[in-house]
Order: sequence, then C-alpha cells, then structure tokens
Amino acid sequence: MSDVRIRFQKHTVQGRMPLLDEAYARHVDQVASAGTEVQVASLPAATYQSSLPERFVRYGAAEAMFSWHFAAQAVVAEQEGCDAFIIGTSQDPGLPEARALAGIPVLGYGETSFFTCASIGLRFGVVGFIPELAEPLTENIDRYGLGKWLAGFEYLEAGAAVVEEALSGRPEQFLAQFERRCEEMVRRGARIIVPGEALPNEILFAHGIREIAGVPVLDPDGLLIRSAEHLVALRRLGVVPAAEEGYRFRTLPPAERSRLFELFAPRST
Repeated sequence: MSDVRIRFQKHTVQGRMPLLDEAYARHVDQVASAGTEVQVASLPAATYQSSLPERFVRYGAAEAMFSWHFAAQAVVAEQEGCDAFIIGTSQDPGLPEARALAGIPVLGYGETSFFTCASIGLRFGVVGFIPELAEPLTENIDRYGLGKWLAGFEYLEAGAAVVEEALSGRPEQFLAQFERRCEEMVRRGARIIVPGEALPNEILFAHGIREIAGVPVLDPDGLLIRSAEHLVALRRLGVVPAAEEGYRFRTLPPAERSRLFELFAPRST
C-alpha cells in the first residue's frame, strides 16, 4: 500500500489536551502502513470551551449538528485529494450523509468495530464513560442487524473525571475502573471489549492495554485506519468498485452538489 491519504475526523478540539494529541500521533505512526498519510482533523475551536466534549455529546441535538459538520468535512477531504474519510466517534454521526455526499470510502468507528467483532464470531461488550451513548449505540447496532452480538454496556463510575485525569498523565484510576467494568462485561458474556468512545481507546492503546479479564480489547482507531487502507486498495484494484446506484449513492450532478454545498453545508474554522 502506498500513496494513500486518509482524513481522520476527531470529536475533540486540537490543543485542548496535549497528551491526547500526542497519543493520536503516536498511534497513527504505529498502525498506518508505509506510504499512508493520516491527517487528523478536529472540531472547530469554538465548539466548546472545556477540555473534553463529553457534556455536548450527551445530547442528540448536538450530535445532529456534528453530523452535518462531519458529512461536510468528508466532501472537503475528497476535494483536497484524500482517498478515504474516517468518522472517529462511536455514534457514527453523519455517516450515511457523508457517504451520500462524498465519492470516497467513508468509515465509522461504531459500524466498523461492531461488524468486525461479529465477522470473527465474538460477542462484544461496550465499555465507556458517557452512559447516554448507550441509547444511540443500541439504535445503530439494531439498524446494522447486530443485536445478537451485543453483550451489553458498562460505564465508568467517575466518568469524564477519570478520563481527564488519564489524559493529564494520571491514568491509574481510569485503568482500574475500566478493568472492573470489563470484568463485569465478561461475566455478561462479552468475548471482546469495544471502547465506548475514542478517548478511552487512545488511553488504552497508549498504555499497551490489549487484553483485560482474559479477553481482547479492540483498537477501533487502528482498525479504522487499516480498514480504510484496505478499502482504498480494493477500490483501486476494482475488487469492490464504488457504488453509483441507489438512493444513497447516486451521484448528484457536480454543479448541483457544489451549489447546495455552498448553501447548506456548515463551515469549519
């Protein structure tokens, strides 16, 4: 694989948590193939003023607006020469819209993770820190037809506080709580753990956590990068050509798409 450009859209603001930014950069260096460029993009700085966006993603109204932004950024990525676009947050906001708008492969954190677990025959348990996300994730899993593979959800007692501690260089409480929740998830039948959000995933990967309570811990961000590379290669080979028919994939005339994009798509800053 060579000369592949991937835009990885985060749900956070660059610079708010320097250790998180460093973790993403190291993660990309470790998992991306030689010749692959991964451009990590963040939300506009004015989106929120806190360190983490967790209090916003608890609301469907905020996610609806993030969906428009992510879908628009998929178009921007395509126009700037990227070969694939990744929505790096578990709720997959804007995934269907991004696929309708952009002609490049678009992957979502949740969809890619859940289908991968099912494809290798492992019931998955989701362990995260934002309990409100169990609702949209369950809706997505049911829509994907993967409900029988879901063992359930567990969430950290202290939530965002221990995540912020971990991203400030004090991971002990986060790791201890995450392990306890994983143990409970395994007792409920999970045979692989999916981090419920990208921030726990980055903490776990940065600390070399690949297994807890005797079961593997999935690395969704690494999976997304490698899966994007794979889809780009398959498309270039003609093994999986781009879809061009159907409601979601029929191509809007370029001039019309540009006009509507200028009118309705939100702008990044």
